[in-house]
Amino acid sequence: MLPLLALVIAAPASATSLADVAASLKGTTSLSADFTQTGADGRVLAGKMWLARPGKVRFQYDKAPMLLVGDGRTLSFVDYQVKQVSQWPVRRTPLQILLAAEPDLAPYARITADTPDGVEIAARDPKRPEFGTLSIRFVKVASAPGGLALAGWTALDAQGGRSDVRLSNVRYGASLAGVAFTFTDPRRDGPR
Repeated sequence: MLPLLALVIAAPASATSLADVAASLKGTTSLSADFTQTGADGRVLAGKMWLARPGKVRFQYDKAPMLLVGDGRTLSFVDYQVKQVSQWPVRRTPLQILLAAEPDLAPYARITADTPDGVEIAARDPKRPEFGTLSIRFVKVASAPGGLALAGWTALDAQGGRSDVRLSNVRYGASLAGVAFTFTDPRRDGPR
């Protein structure tokens, strides 16, 4: 009886569940943040990120002629230096986890760390192994939606390439006036 009682006492009072993480994501209707991205090659890029759920995101790089933007349906990576645009449906990218209208993490995510300071989940879509694994980090902050503030993520692609994104100066409910979830197509003039 005593060993069982000791286990009950040692168990955390309130473990974070995937439903808690999903509620935090759903409660995030808009967000702005600064980001630092470290690529598989060690190259570090910085910039500004804006998110408007569902489906809209913009990563504006400070010193690189690149842009990653989601307009609600399509995620576009624009490389202005080589005048190239790559596009995917948002729902078929790893960022769908952050951008879905109704986040349902249970089919492909699990909690990998739950400490008094934060939570980390690892998500992998078994139907799309080419997406690799996305590990998303949250910091426990009472004022954030659901008490979990998005801190960043690490993407590990199917070939073993690793990209790490860290967020700072995160502002929830941020005004997105003037933020365009479109891009100027370098292959021709004009917004897209």
